Amino acid sequence: MAETLAALLFAHILADFVLQTSAMVENKRAPGVLLAHTALVLATTMAATGQVAHPAILALGAAHLVIDSIKAYATQDSLAAFLTDQAAHIATLLAVAAYAPDLWAGGIWAQSLPAAQAPMLHAMTLAAGLIATTRAGGFAVGKLMQPYAAAYTPDGLPQGGKLIGILERGLIFLMLLMGQPNAIGFLIAAKSVMRFETASKEQKAAEYVIIGTLASFAWAIAVTLSVITLQAALPPLEIALRKP
Repeated sequence: MAETLAALLFAHILADFVLQTSAMVENKRAPGVLLAHTALVLATTMAATGQVAHPAILALGAAHLVIDSIKAYATQDSLAAFLTDQAAHIATLLAVAAYAPDLWAGGIWAQSLPAAQAPMLHAMTLAAGLIATTRAGGFAVGKLMQPYAAAYTPDGLPQGGKLIGILERGLIFLMLLMGQPNAIGFLIAAKSVMRFETASKEQKAAEYVIIGTLASFAWAIAVTLSVITLQAALPPLEIALRKP
């Protein structure tokens, strides 16, 4: 089941946060756009699992279409709506992985490249985790901070805060994977020092930075721990040593 879930998760993250364009997100109410995105989900799922037209994949595509249709007509574009949408998608991935746990094992990659199974699965899990940590985390934190944008608009480089958030979440992802959680403390300290002068002069600035930073760090830690948990359930990586 873990192998199938890793492939399905990678396909979902890739389709929703990399291949889906901003124009597709903005025009989700158009039936053609919804169908195009669903076709994209089906294509990435088939490519990741190595299965074509499997009933479980078709059911997953139909579920994705229904969930996105509901979200498209939702009146609120909030963090709660974003998290609910993603939770629903993750629930369908878990359901399909539980219903068809051998989806990966029966695919072309597992059948034709048995020795490469573990590296492929671990690579897909890491890639999905990195994208979820950096890009999906950016959407989540951005929606959380949206209500405060009117009260406090930080000065700085255009998109500078967004890039800082991506970099800090990416660093946390790498630090935890490397087994160096203590290094996160140094990252917090460094950011505090750099923001000290601005934050010390204005309470709104201080609160804005604190909320955004804690949310960004919490997201990165939660996603990375989930990735580590999934990796532990995957087949272990075996490094063959050449005999002298």
